[in-house]
Amino acid sequence: MMTPWTDRRRRPLEDLRISVIDKCNFRCRYCMPEEAFRHHQFLKRDELLSFDEIERFVRIVAPHGVRKIRLTGGEPLLRPNLDELIRRLRTVTTIETIGLTTNGVYLERMAKVLKQAGLDRVNVSLDALSPETFGMMNGRGTSPEAVLRGIDEAKRQGLEVKVNMVVRKGWNDHEVAPMAAYFKERNITLRYIEFMDVGTANEWNVEHVVSSESILEVLKQRNGLLEPLAPESLGEVAQRYSYTDGAQVGFISSVSQPFCGTCTRGRLSSDGKWYTCLFAEDGTDIRELLRSGASDDLIAMTLKMVWEVRDDRYSEERTRTGNRTRNRIEMSYIGG
Repeated sequence: MMTPWTDRRRRPLEDLRISVIDKCNFRCRYCMPEEAFRHHQFLKRDELLSFDEIERFVRIVAPHGVRKIRLTGGEPLLRPNLDELIRRLRTVTTIETIGLTTNGVYLERMAKVLKQAGLDRVNVSLDALSPETFGMMNGRGTSPEAVLRGIDEAKRQGLEVKVNMVVRKGWNDHEVAPMAAYFKERNITLRYIEFMDVGTANEWNVEHVVSSESILEVLKQRNGLLEPLAPESLGEVAQRYSYTDGAQVGFISSVSQPFCGTCTRGRLSSDGKWYTCLFAEDGTDIRELLRSGASDDLIAMTLKMVWEVRDDRYSEERTRTGNRTRNRIEMSYIGG
């Protein structure tokens, strides 16, 4: 392990979020609303980073403190032969865990091969159990049944499974308690995510945010006492609570309780831009370096320079001042 990189706020780079594709089979209203993406031009195949390029990037940056990789999209399971990439990344000895964020539609048929390739964990996005509510949320009318089967299969294959629920007032907040009961019974950690202003297409308004505090009160009324748990590591985004039977629930509170001060995540977009914040305006073009014959040392120096001047704290600034006037990259492009 070489010297870890830290930014201006002494935050180390420990987590890589790598988007492998910008396309998705859903049109979730908080991410890729149909009306905003109806005529959107997605990246062409040769514009996406190849597996060779992604592997090279990881091998360059991993020795400088990176311990975790999470593959994202769009919907990453739309990228053909994704298990091949996982198998390659698994050979990078400094990487401790490889995770995947997915909407779960194709997980039932792919969980086994992903596990065999070396995947450790999956975060499955599921915003409701009601077919009507879930169909409205995903913008395709898709039932949650395929997603629930995928969750069950992932667990059978030995993958660590967490479920992410974005809660938006007036859309799916009535599903908070049913979702809690369903996954508590199955001892699967459910994490509630406050509706965030990632990008500019989802018509975010703070009045649509259901705070983690209010959700926690609902759960206490339904299930009794929940005990807070200490973070397992620096940069852990979810505040975790334990039920009396040991099952856990988490809260990702980027709006009401920003956690910028412990953010250890760098993001690589599917076309090779290096971003230092989920709410960034722009990124550094690494694909050009990868394809222009630049040496590993030059690429590492570029990444290091970008990280060391990092001073991002958008969520804290938004909460303190209410200012969110700048442009922000869309979540479907950068990955969650």
